Amino acid sequence: MIYLIYLTAVSTLSLPVLLFQAFVWSKGKHERSVVPISASRLVARMDGDIIIGALFSVHHQPSAEKVAERKCGEVREQYGIQRVEAMFHALDRINSDPTLLPNITLGCEIRDSCWHSSVALEQSIEFIRDSLISIRDDSEGSKWCIEGTPSSQPPSTKKPIVGVIGPGSSSVAIQVQNLLQLFNIPQIAYSATSVDLSDKTLFKYFLRVVPSDTLQARALLDIVKRHNWTYVSAVHTEGNYGESGMEVFKELAAQEGLCIAHSDKIYSNAGEKHYDRLLRKLRERLPKARVVVCFCEGMTVRGLLMAMRRLGVSGELLLIGRFVREVFPRGSWLLPLLLFGRKRGSFQR
Repeated sequence: MIYLIYLTAVSTLSLPVLLFQAFVWSKGKHERSVVPISASRLVARMDGDIIIGALFSVHHQPSAEKVAERKCGEVREQYGIQRVEAMFHALDRINSDPTLLPNITLGCEIRDSCWHSSVALEQSIEFIRDSLISIRDDSEGSKWCIEGTPSSQPPSTKKPIVGVIGPGSSSVAIQVQNLLQLFNIPQIAYSATSVDLSDKTLFKYFLRVVPSDTLQARALLDIVKRHNWTYVSAVHTEGNYGESGMEVFKELAAQEGLCIAHSDKIYSNAGEKHYDRLLRKLRERLPKARVVVCFCEGMTVRGLLMAMRRLGVSGELLLIGRFVREVFPRGSWLLPLLLFGRKRGSFQR
């Protein structure tokens, strides 16, 4: 069995923003459009006096072979759909309270980022169009569902967005911010933790509700020091989140005299052969470097675990990282108990 140390990274404070119920629509309240482009996208919309845009990863990111087509993967029920539902619920609660925003109704337009920059940018352009024109040009033949009735005309009440919530990935959030700030559109990210995003000279319209990766890097180092591990391997997800976070960890590790046996990176959507190759490299450092510090997105961790299963090497490596909830969505709370309930000395230091 593979044990992971679960870091409760303040992501649990994530604004119960969210949602794109692939999609469940409340009676007559939300409008859906199917945009016939290279890869069709569904748009969830709630009318209001003020419209808030949202980018949630309702589907998994495109596989390495489908990146050029921007063809997203399967629906993410735990991560994506729940965020869509949460945003609708939050707005319903706000709008039903006459003391919060009297005579003002909040609405939203939710688009799928697929956890990939090209898809997120494509959808962000649609937000920008909303800010430049009040009614969408129907020359592309978009189909709308208004009050449960199919319509070839866009909603007459369509308004520009005042800001965007999301996306969740740091790398994707940076790309989206570079675009949105050109049009003075504010952005609030609920799980983007890259240190780079703290630079207000570069990202002046960006805000987030979770700490930067600096704190996560310190937490990882504290765990390594607590168990007296002095020789470890390091893996990070290809992209800004993994690279900037691992850079901070290595700087802190060097100050504490911690040795890195092997450092490597991999794309979250890399194929099985790439994960198998990475795992073989990590196993070359056994038995001394059994601990692997993983500054990885959830799908990267999943890829590593699946590679361990394929190669039959479960239990040889100890992964330390965050976002275990994405790997074991229904049982992640058990992992700290399994880990710390194990006898000391089970893993070589």
